[in-house]
Amino acid sequence: MFSLGADAKGQLYFEASAVIITLVLLGKFMESRAKRGTTAAIRQLLDLRPKTASVIRAGQEVELPVAELLIGDIVVVRPGESLPVDGEIIEGRTEVDEALITGESLPIEKEPGAHVIGGSINGTGLIRVAATAVGEDSTLSRIIKLVENAQTGTAPIQRLVDRISEVFVPVVVLIAVCTFLGWYFWGDSLESALIAAVSVLVIACPCALGLATPTAIMTGTGAAARAGILIKDVEVLEHAHAIDVIVFDKTGTLTTGYPAVVGLQATTSDNNELLRSVASLQQGSEHPLAKAVLSHVSDMPNIELLPLQNFKSHTGHGVEATIGNQRVISGNAQFMIDNGVATEQYSERAAAWEDEGKTVIWVARDKQLLGILAIADPLRAESAPAVAELKRMGIRTLLLSGDAVRVVAQIGRLVGIDEAQGAVKPEEKSNRVKALRAEGYRVGMIGDGINDAPALAAADVGIAMGSGTDVAMETAGVTLMRSNPALVPAAISVSRATWRKIKQNLFWAFVYNLVGIPFAAAGILSPTIAGAAMALSSVSVVTNSLLLRRWKPKNLNND
Repeated sequence: MFSLGADAKGQLYFEASAVIITLVLLGKFMESRAKRGTTAAIRQLLDLRPKTASVIRAGQEVELPVAELLIGDIVVVRPGESLPVDGEIIEGRTEVDEALITGESLPIEKEPGAHVIGGSINGTGLIRVAATAVGEDSTLSRIIKLVENAQTGTAPIQRLVDRISEVFVPVVVLIAVCTFLGWYFWGDSLESALIAAVSVLVIACPCALGLATPTAIMTGTGAAARAGILIKDVEVLEHAHAIDVIVFDKTGTLTTGYPAVVGLQATTSDNNELLRSVASLQQGSEHPLAKAVLSHVSDMPNIELLPLQNFKSHTGHGVEATIGNQRVISGNAQFMIDNGVATEQYSERAAAWEDEGKTVIWVARDKQLLGILAIADPLRAESAPAVAELKRMGIRTLLLSGDAVRVVAQIGRLVGIDEAQGAVKPEEKSNRVKALRAEGYRVGMIGDGINDAPALAAADVGIAMGSGTDVAMETAGVTLMRSNPALVPAAISVSRATWRKIKQNLFWAFVYNLVGIPFAAAGILSPTIAGAAMALSSVSVVTNSLLLRRWKPKNLNND
């Protein structure tokens, strides 16, 4: 670059050209290095995929590429190895590290019959696993696909930025031409005109505008994935930051979804006699309450189940059978009364349990009351802290469940829900969500069952629990890899953090150009300084997005 002044002396600017090119290339290099950090989550997930696996074929252990594995294959996994498939343990006990898959920080004990996830790390024992999902159908592959889709999608705000960028370059060229003409006709020299025009062209940076949104989204979705929060697409991430109402389902969401014995009262000091009688009787039933009783005694070696005869089930009332030479019955209070059993002894206790939303089972033998049991779907330990955190974030909470009104009301009180409503049908859940949206609320719906799918689809953001059905997980925009309600406020938190970074990046990109271009046009900045500023603008946007890698879900157990 050179120019001729009034004294007709030529002045060369070879060093300026070299410095500008060097600064631009250095900026691109730093930008590329920084952008690699935004895809760290994907690379970590890809690194979990083993290339080969030890498989039992024709009675022999052989090593095969993972791509050749089939459903039903028996895979041998040694301590320290990554599991190549989803499957069920058929032999061996171990501890499995699922941190990078589900976000669970502690190793999980696994025994025969337990489900394991491909990509998790086998800890202490040698195990044999029957493959239930391989290749693209495995949990890890689906997670990678979801994260990739979210990171490569285009947010609505990015489409607006893209339209601005389309007119940005022609406008900058026009400003540069006007700057040249202004300096040429009213400035000192041709040299001044060239320097000012070149400075405008060099400092103008559409790159920062283009990087502002995608780098924040890539980093934010990666941080969420590491915490066990899978965001299906970019629009979900953008909607989630504005949620002001969260609607919970009860069963499997706030509760474990598995009824359990939570209280018992025997007429004698021998609780084992009560449990032995009721468990032996419930062997003949497929009712969920019967399964709760049998599960309760399964780990009690001193409870031996007795054979039964003449088993009868009275739907809606109870069951009866002959155990030994004695008639044993179990059911509700009215069933006891109908069979001549006095219930006054525990009527107050039973009423208190029922007021707490628990189901009471009465047990009698030969018309003599043995005692009562309380069965309930236990609350998840994280439910109340999660609801409290949502309230702290300014979010209204609702509980809509098809369970009994009394039970739902009690659960709502225990966890601190703002509004609880029971006996709600699936279509009524969906209609309530639509009504809230019509009132101007941004609604998030959390559920895990097929009956939750319509409401999940109707919400601004549907959130499915990881233990839920495939229908719920397909319908929802966010999947929680752990069945932990504390991840609900965490999902909103990471969305808000990402949105803040997007706004910060766009603010910087616009302010940089609004300030830098006039300064360059005024001749205050040389092309060298303009080149350095241009490189710095892109790097600063990417670096600011990378700060999202420091985001971690809040530990609600310590609050």
